[in-house]
Amino acid sequence: MCGRFTLRTPASQVAEAFGVLPFADLQPRYNIAPSQPVGVVRLSKNDGRELDFVKWGLVPSWADDPAIGYKMINARSDTVATKPSFRKAFKVRRCLVVADGFYEWQKTDGKKQPHYIRLKDDRPFAFAGLWEHWGRDGAEFDSCTIITTDANELMAPIHNRMPVIVAPNDYDLWLDPTIQEVERLQPLLRPFAASDMTAYPVSTVVNNPRNEVAQCVERVE
Repeated sequence: MCGRFTLRTPASQVAEAFGVLPFADLQPRYNIAPSQPVGVVRLSKNDGRELDFVKWGLVPSWADDPAIGYKMINARSDTVATKPSFRKAFKVRRCLVVADGFYEWQKTDGKKQPHYIRLKDDRPFAFAGLWEHWGRDGAEFDSCTIITTDANELMAPIHNRMPVIVAPNDYDLWLDPTIQEVERLQPLLRPFAASDMTAYPVSTVVNNPRNEVAQCVERVE
């Protein structure tokens, strides 16, 4: 699964990487948690890309209680096209969730050791995401989920799942709502190349989502 991630990259570099218009500077985020705002890239009305901030934890438009979003932070790649909570969004409301690293916890000797995983060149990247709009009684918001897949060779010793990372060459395909064929989209939901990634243990300070500090990503022995 993917339950915590980072976005430390300056706004100018994010804008360049995702082909969006420059926007106000970002505060470094070292411990992004479910229910918090996350940056997503979507197509605008004129078919250009734009970056918005939405709530992490997808709430389907038909849901009576928005608290369901706490259970919908991830969607499995093998069922996302058919599960009622996600299948409509999978067809027409796909997005790129902007990140530059994520955490996973490895079970060892009855304890859980957090690891930080990022690309070797530390550039920003995109999780495959879905988004929805929800509204009731005057309250409304957009929310998203992150799709997960089987672990690659790097992740397998840490956890059996990992978030889907979309290659830049596939951004246009993933964002295009006119493309709805599962057979064209499913190949994008494969594990990312382990050779392009790195992982290392970090302090348990990251266990508490209120700890929003650079120490979260620092390597420990």
